[in-house]
Amino acid sequence: MAVFLARRISQGLIVVVLVATIVFFLIHAAPGDPFSAQMDNPAISESVREAWRKSFGLDRPLAEQYLRYVANVFRGDLGFSLSKHRPVIHVLGDAMPNTLLLMFTGLAGGFGIGIAAALAQVRNRGRAVDKILGGLSLAFLSVPDFWLALLILVAFSSWLAGFPIGGAVDPLNYESLGAGGKLLDRLEHLALPAVTLTLLYFPIIARHQKAALLDVIPSEYVTTARAKGVSERAVINRHALRNALLPIITLLGVAFPALLTGTVFVEKVFGWPGMGTVIVDSIGSRDYPLLTACVIFGSALVVTGSIIADILYRRFDPRLRDEL
Repeated sequence: MAVFLARRISQGLIVVVLVATIVFFLIHAAPGDPFSAQMDNPAISESVREAWRKSFGLDRPLAEQYLRYVANVFRGDLGFSLSKHRPVIHVLGDAMPNTLLLMFTGLAGGFGIGIAAALAQVRNRGRAVDKILGGLSLAFLSVPDFWLALLILVAFSSWLAGFPIGGAVDPLNYESLGAGGKLLDRLEHLALPAVTLTLLYFPIIARHQKAALLDVIPSEYVTTARAKGVSERAVINRHALRNALLPIITLLGVAFPALLTGTVFVEKVFGWPGMGTVIVDSIGSRDYPLLTACVIFGSALVVTGSIIADILYRRFDPRLRDEL
């Protein structure tokens, strides 16, 4: 197990370095720089602009800038955000926990509801429950991320008022609340964006899980369990589900980057102060250090999802269990 993890982590680090390198050169190759917005301001002289570039090392050759950046990253210094006017690591430190909380809440909800819906469909094949759940899955699967987020925002903040419409906490009352009040306030703000992500991703899980279950059910061991008098619910839940989880594990591996992409829209709609907002702002302001750090974070999520999927594969697939 230790050797396997060491090998996968080393491979993942190589992927992160390659992605960060490509993005570093691409964003620097684009026309303009972080100070382009000030170029049309007549109050700022050319000497001041050159001083800004020099202070941030943007006047140096690109290869030198890259080597300096790599050396700083290995020392734990991700640079200084030109748009936030703060160290990048502090910006990520504020945004990353919020995004991870939202992502894993949506991930748990999407997988939990998706698997439960697939089980209900398979147990009720051809009946009304199967058709209704299938229709709902198709409907939510067809809805764009931002449109569903806007619809939920309007529905639960205006028509069914009771949920906060933005932010992660109440900026006025949060600090004065007790521990229980702070937890409740955070959950209230988390509810709508987490429900949006859950509704966006549960149809994908449900459809893949249903297909996997239908492939497994004709197997001999399922027929044997039925012949022994095991109830249909137990046959599907205990015997078929375990062997039908492998495709879902694959989806889990790719869900991390997909969820990060989804949170960009959801966070902007709900004003959730996470990585999605930071990524959009860094692109708009051409904030080189912050944007590169966001890409490193995203590629690290992809690698983490891949490693988790590999571990779960070897846990649930007897053919690979000996490799742990």
